[in-house]
Amino acid sequence: MKKIKNIALVAGGNSAEREVSLRGARQVRKVLEDETYRVFPVVVTGTRWTVERDGQTAEIDKNDFSVVWQGERITFYCAYLMIHGTPGENGLLQGYFEMMHIPYSSCDVLVSALTFNKYACKTYLKAFDIPQADAVLLRKGVPYNADEILQQLGLPCFVKPNNGGSSFGTTKVKRVEDFDEAVAKAYGQDDEVIVERFISGTEVSNGVFRIGDKTTVLPVTEIVPVHDFFDVESKYQDGMSEEITPARISPLLTLRCQALSEKIYDALHCRGIVRMDYIIMHNVPYFLEVNTVPGMSEASIVPKQMAAEGLSPKQVFVDIIEDVVARCC
Repeated sequence: MKKIKNIALVAGGNSAEREVSLRGARQVRKVLEDETYRVFPVVVTGTRWTVERDGQTAEIDKNDFSVVWQGERITFYCAYLMIHGTPGENGLLQGYFEMMHIPYSSCDVLVSALTFNKYACKTYLKAFDIPQADAVLLRKGVPYNADEILQQLGLPCFVKPNNGGSSFGTTKVKRVEDFDEAVAKAYGQDDEVIVERFISGTEVSNGVFRIGDKTTVLPVTEIVPVHDFFDVESKYQDGMSEEITPARISPLLTLRCQALSEKIYDALHCRGIVRMDYIIMHNVPYFLEVNTVPGMSEASIVPKQMAAEGLSPKQVFVDIIEDVVARCC
C-alpha cells in the first residue's frame, strides 16, 4: 500500500496580499490532493499558525512544525509555500524551514530576501547586464528632495513600496504636486519606497521553473490593463485587464523574453516556480521584478501559461515537491 505523504500548504501571511494567498492555496489543494498527497492548509496569522482542514482547526507546534490532528501527530513531507509578502516571500519562513530541516518549495533564504527587496534585486542584477529602469530608494524618516528625484527620473514615474507586491501602495505619478502624496501612500505599506523611471511599452510576464537539471520557460503573457498600469484592481477584479497568452509579440521577441527570464533565474539561483515581469520598449524587455511565490488561483498568470504550454499543474506541483525533497535529503 502506497504511503500517504503529508503536505503543508502554507498560506495567509501578514501583508495586504493575504486574501490573494488564501485563494491560490485553495486552488493548489484542489489540484494536488489525491491518494498520494494529503494536503493540510497551514494558515499563518501573525505568530499564530493553524491547520484548517475540513471545518476543523488545530495549532501547529513550531518546535518541530508538527500538528496533532484527530489524535495523531502529523509531520510533513514538504512545505509548499503560498504566502505572498511577509513572512513567506521574504526569506523569514524559509529560514525557519531550513532550521527544521523541512523541504520547502520556494527560493532559499538569501534569494527570497533579495528578490523581495526591489531596489536590492535591481542593483544585484545590474552586474548581469539586465535592462531595467533607473530608480531611487527612499527610507522613512530620511528627508528627500522631490525636485531632484523628478529631475533625474522625469514624469511620469512610479512610486512603490520597496518590499511588497500585487501593486498595493503603488502610484503612477504624473504631476509634481502629487509626488509627496504618492510617497506617503507607499510608506503606508513599507518603510522603504522605490521611485522608478516610467517606461512606455507592452507589459509582459513569464514563468520559469526547474526540475533537476531541466529548466522550463513558460509562454509569455501580455498584460493589457484597463487603467494606466497593472494595479491591484486590474489584477484581481474581473474585466479590469486582459491577459493574453501567448503574448502578441514577434517570435524573436518572445525568445528574447524567455532567454532573459532563464538568465535571471540562473543569476539569482532561483528554485521552484518563479515569474518575471517586464515592460517591452523598442523591442527591449526591461526588467520590473521577480515574483518568487506567484499567484496560483484559476485567474492567475502562471496557471494560464501552464495551460498554454499543455502542462498539467498537478504534475508540475508534484515534480517540484519531489525535486525539493530529493535536494534536501
